Amino acid sequence: MPLLGGIRPPIAVLCVLILALAGLTAKVLGPSGEPVVPKAVLSSQKHFAEDGAIALRASIDERITDLRRTVAALNAGKPAEPEQVLSDLGRTYQKWTGTTILDLKSGDVLAARGERIPLAWLDKEVLTGKHALAPRMVRLETGDVRLMTMAVLDFEDRPQQLLIASNSLSVPAINLGPFRTMAVVAQDGEVLATAGFEQNEALNSDQERKELTFLQKQMSRMAEQAAEHTAEHPVSAKEPGSRGYPGVSGTLLGDDYNGRVATAGYASLASSDPEEKKSVAAGLGLTVVAMLPVVQQQGGVGPDRELFGLIAAGALVVLGLLAAAVLWMSVQRPLLRLFLESRRLARGDLTRPVSVPRWGEAARVGTALERLRGQLGGPGGTDGAPGGKVRLGLRVPLAVTAVLLLLWCVPVGLLLNRTDGSVSVPATMVNDQRDRTDLVADRVRRALNEAQADLVSTSRLIDVGDPDATAARLKDALREHTRYQALYVVDDTGGVVARAGGDPHDWSDGKDLPLIRVSGKGERKPVIQAGAPVPEHKGTTLVGEVRVEFLNSLLKRPGLGEVRVVNADAETLAASGGFLAFEDLPNNALPDLVRAGNVPVGAGPVENGLLLRDGGVTVAAAAPFSGGGVASDIGWTVVSWQDAEHFQITPYEREDRSVLAGLLGLAAIVVCLGWVYLVVARPLRALAAGAEKLADGDLKTVHYPRYQDEVGAIVRSLELIRQQLQARRQNQARRAAEPRLGAGGR
Repeated sequence: MPLLGGIRPPIAVLCVLILALAGLTAKVLGPSGEPVVPKAVLSSQKHFAEDGAIALRASIDERITDLRRTVAALNAGKPAEPEQVLSDLGRTYQKWTGTTILDLKSGDVLAARGERIPLAWLDKEVLTGKHALAPRMVRLETGDVRLMTMAVLDFEDRPQQLLIASNSLSVPAINLGPFRTMAVVAQDGEVLATAGFEQNEALNSDQERKELTFLQKQMSRMAEQAAEHTAEHPVSAKEPGSRGYPGVSGTLLGDDYNGRVATAGYASLASSDPEEKKSVAAGLGLTVVAMLPVVQQQGGVGPDRELFGLIAAGALVVLGLLAAAVLWMSVQRPLLRLFLESRRLARGDLTRPVSVPRWGEAARVGTALERLRGQLGGPGGTDGAPGGKVRLGLRVPLAVTAVLLLLWCVPVGLLLNRTDGSVSVPATMVNDQRDRTDLVADRVRRALNEAQADLVSTSRLIDVGDPDATAARLKDALREHTRYQALYVVDDTGGVVARAGGDPHDWSDGKDLPLIRVSGKGERKPVIQAGAPVPEHKGTTLVGEVRVEFLNSLLKRPGLGEVRVVNADAETLAASGGFLAFEDLPNNALPDLVRAGNVPVGAGPVENGLLLRDGGVTVAAAAPFSGGGVASDIGWTVVSWQDAEHFQITPYEREDRSVLAGLLGLAAIVVCLGWVYLVVARPLRALAAGAEKLADGDLKTVHYPRYQDEVGAIVRSLELIRQQLQARRQNQARRAAEPRLGAGGR
């Protein structure tokens, strides 16, 4: 009879899983060596390149958007002279290397500011067609590449004029930290701009010059590789189901020189939300490459580590074989013996007694079979009452098996390779946490400066004497600028002249008050306001309330942990996760880090990084606002921190592997022993109860097998025995009813 299940498959699967887990344990718990560069360091370089790509993309898109929005506002207003247009544009936005206004009909230059813009690239295709006035990259006579942005000035009763603004494609003005270099790369792998090499120009020794030459060659080679990788589609370049950075990003490992290995991260310029918002900068085919020479990891793991993995695997094999032996001796062998005995009785072989197992449900079934043999007329059979019932049954061997395997799973998962506060964290991770925090601080500062600059640009188009027109202008501006939740004009008495969006908050005009301020203590969210005086109306201010959600979106960066913006008192104003308005920082050391960062040193406050060892290892950094713009001196600081256990470094990887091995062993216990319990133990318990009822004389209950296995075969044999007993009882009743031969008559 073929057995389609039963006790054999789960025991065999358990043995296979134990052997597979033992092999995996020997491999992952006893590696033969460590990587030259930790995975955490490589991932950090990728995140740094992504941050640089985001900063460059945002900078280019903002410049293009600001130019187009300004031209649209000028076209809707009164005609202005070219010189006045460029003068106002330069005072409002200090972001273009050069601006020029041309007469489209004659081609004459009407006004120019900044560096001279060559015009040889202007032709009919640039001004007409499907891609008319699309931004494009142009190479200057000096060899530098500029991004040219164009917009048409269309004043009433005047010829059309072309406004051209030139932008450099340089690396964003961010803190790269020591030894790091960054490059902007074109689609063909050409390096358009670099940053970081300049600080190494004043070298004193030939060795340093050789190392600089080596790094420059590495950058050129990695730039070509990055351009090839970013040419792929973002969907096909990533693993299925992965999200994260919307563009193509990754890591590169270069050559080593003087004990340091060149590592690089790359990221293509991509829109923050490609499905909803298109990015002009993302269509330029640019890639940002961040390179950092990292000290090579010294030495691998010795033979003791390999022996450690083999010992753990051997212990698992020994305990697994003991567990399998327990199941074989206490479950499989008695069950197979009962199967053979029940089949023998069903065939009518009643000559020898039934071999009854010693305990458990198998003993109950064997005792019932022996009683049934006696009822069928077997020699020496007994028809007495059954012995005492064993309540535990198969639960005992299953529990013993689970305990044997848990003796390995629990120590491996909870005790082996455990880390504490003494784990060594690469200094590169602390430096990258600090530099990336400074990059986020620069990004938030620029966003606030941009918000205030937009208000300045809008304030020039406001006519305070016409409230209805002003309100309409504010509604249009609010629709274009998603960073605001409310726009309103406040006069010198604090009254609201016109408004759009949410409810306005108080705004007081004072010489000592900053143009960007925070209020709303005690409310659900802080109120962040930016103001711009309205020209020719003293005391009148255009106020915009910046959405906290907008600032929160700027703080969400992978690999940086929890990020918050705090004021001078270390109170939270925005965060990458949930927060309460003006709540304190969770760690006592973080406020001290904020205060230390705001201490003027040299040219001003500087960013700081810290490694905290308090019950665990935490990497923290604080970067105060510094640089230009109205947001540079408002006293805000960006703070970030994350647990070092999230880093892909060897101690934490070993701990994770140990936990994974323990969990896999636990999964094998649950699957295999649960299989035995559901398929064998429960049906066998029901079989024991049915066999005892049959032995007690219940011949009406029909026995149906649930599975095609050993238990099912025994159930079928019981049904045959029931039918035999029923026929035997009917025959006995028939004989008792028949009259005796020769009885009666004369």
